[in-house]
Amino acid sequence: MKILPINRYRFYQSLQPLFLLKKITSKSTTGCLQVFTASGSWSIYVEEGKLIYACCTEKMFELLYKHLQRLSQKIPTLHNGIKEQLRAIFETGIENQAIPNPDYLGICWLVNQKYLTPSQAGILVEQLALEVLESFLLLKEGSYEFTPESFLDEMPKFCRLDMRLLVERCQKRSHHASIPNGKTESSVDTTASQPDAFGRRHLNHQSASEFALTPRQQTSQRISKGEGKSNPGQQHLHVVPPTQQPLPKPRQNNVLPHPVSQNNSSRPLISQPNAEKKVYTVFCIDDSPTVINAIRKFLDDQMFSVMGINDPLKALMQIIRLKPDLILLDIEMPNLDGYELCSLVRKHSHFKDTPIIMITGRTGFIDKARAKLVRASGYLSKPFTQADLLKELFQHIK
Repeated sequence: MKILPINRYRFYQSLQPLFLLKKITSKSTTGCLQVFTASGSWSIYVEEGKLIYACCTEKMFELLYKHLQRLSQKIPTLHNGIKEQLRAIFETGIENQAIPNPDYLGICWLVNQKYLTPSQAGILVEQLALEVLESFLLLKEGSYEFTPESFLDEMPKFCRLDMRLLVERCQKRSHHASIPNGKTESSVDTTASQPDAFGRRHLNHQSASEFALTPRQQTSQRISKGEGKSNPGQQHLHVVPPTQQPLPKPRQNNVLPHPVSQNNSSRPLISQPNAEKKVYTVFCIDDSPTVINAIRKFLDDQMFSVMGINDPLKALMQIIRLKPDLILLDIEMPNLDGYELCSLVRKHSHFKDTPIIMITGRTGFIDKARAKLVRASGYLSKPFTQADLLKELFQHIK
């Protein structure tokens, strides 16, 4: 089923946001809807017709942090220092223009660092989606496109949200906000902040014309496995464990203030540097110094320490001495190619599970099969961007 000819238009045109959302709720639809206006852009990611993330370019970090502050009232692991660590991830992505969604990367990092559980991350994603969709539904003019592949394809997923229910809730929130009654608006916000108020029902198989937007009674469903009840017609939310695609732990030695109140006078006013924060050692073996230098520039030195060598014959001894967390290995090198070196490294007991990513300009089936035979962990094709490299690293580093 074709969803609609969503190719980017050269000129802005009249937009119907509800119509666009209807078209991407088909069960077979997976990808990213992007809408561009003079004031910014909106990205809505769907997987089999269910929303997995929504974001916009306007003040996304502030929006993320606002909801983290709300969650911090119930989640003690969310402290003040996290804001600076998240900002570092966010600004690095924007500055290098390599990561389309540094905000989502920040959420993945929070889960990987155990500041949030996957179910709590799902609640956070839903809260963000509601605010993003509220502004999205107000759009009148712009251009749009739909792409079947996106940056989130290789990232952990924390929820699959019912688009129709989200739109209904957005309309209710807008309606209550327009009523000059603080209690009514407050009651809506309070309900939205409760974990079991986030109804994650799946859409029944409806046509676009049946994409009803009238208020309905919502049934709640907890994200956590085995928690809560669902109706027979409902399906449980699929939460992807973050350990399948873990993210690195950045080194942060910032001394950051705790919020001071009358009830925490006994607490220290500054947080101590966390000695457990780890810098991951990446060992790069490539006969081209240019490639090694490019990898150094691509990787943040607060998260990664990059060691490089361009002589494959000396590489094995250096690997044994350094014991890196991850190895980037060029396939095409003189004297000893990457396949042979990978096989030798795997024979050492200490490196049986160390991630080894093969780097090559070859993309043929036979080359990838050979990489699997020598137990390579991943395959990165040249030329690659910073985003390509980061995505590959995040899949393998624990």
